[in-house]
Amino acid sequence: MPDVIDPTAHAQAAVAASEVVRDQQQDKARSLWGDAWRDLRRNPIFYISAVLILFLVVVSIWPSIMTSTSPYACDVSKSAQGAAPGHPFGFDKQGCDVYARTVYGARASVTVGICTTLLAAVIGCVMGGLAGFFGGWWDALLSRIGDIFFGIPILLGGIVFLSVVKGGSIFTVVLLMAVLGWPQIARIARGAVITAKQQDYVQAARALGASTPRMLLRHIAPNALAPVIVVATIALGTYISLEATLSFLGVGLKPPTVSWGIDISQAATQIRNAPHTLLYPAGALSLTVLAFIMLGDAVRDALDPKLR
Repeated sequence: MPDVIDPTAHAQAAVAASEVVRDQQQDKARSLWGDAWRDLRRNPIFYISAVLILFLVVVSIWPSIMTSTSPYACDVSKSAQGAAPGHPFGFDKQGCDVYARTVYGARASVTVGICTTLLAAVIGCVMGGLAGFFGGWWDALLSRIGDIFFGIPILLGGIVFLSVVKGGSIFTVVLLMAVLGWPQIARIARGAVITAKQQDYVQAARALGASTPRMLLRHIAPNALAPVIVVATIALGTYISLEATLSFLGVGLKPPTVSWGIDISQAATQIRNAPHTLLYPAGALSLTVLAFIMLGDAVRDALDPKLR
């Protein structure tokens, strides 16, 4: 007598098989960047820092949406006065609106930070990536060049160089900090490339005759970018504070450029009589640096597989 097929058991087996297939498809579609994005979406620090950074970028591009007052409109008769209608942050020593200068100061600081990070990341990735991929004398040469620049403190080098170079433009400050700041990213990129090129998929690509540019751009670079992105994101906040420090010391950005560092430097002598002239630009600077450091920590937690 033939066996009787239980319809319920058959349906349960079909459901179980479909679940297995779906799980296999999900596992196949999973990647480092996909897992990182899922982790970021569950991290409240990421949302807080991202909203702050988005707000700062918008203010940097369109400061007029936050204030209609010009940062250069000054009235000496209102020197160091407190808050007034239409001027919630009061006035600085020159009688300029502190709120307007704080808003417009975001443009220079954020521009310097982002441009310096991008330029340093490009130089560091190229130098470190080539050193890690080719090895041998090429690695030794590029590593020694990086050690020379790594041995120069960025702050000290900036003070010396900018004291000689006149102008104090955004381009000059960005170029200097990027030239002195790329070795850190180069070291991270070199180690990541050395690790990536030893993986089986790279060896398989080489065995199949893949060219050097293809292996670098298609197989190694995407899998070596994660640590570079983490370091660059955290370094961005450092570059913003470094620009403010150089401007505070009088060797960074120069007037008429509106910068938080310049305003903090001018307000330092008025801290007892008019503390508001120092409080607001310093608070904006601290909040900006904190936002980028928080974003870097969130990205690091998402991209580091050891923390999952």
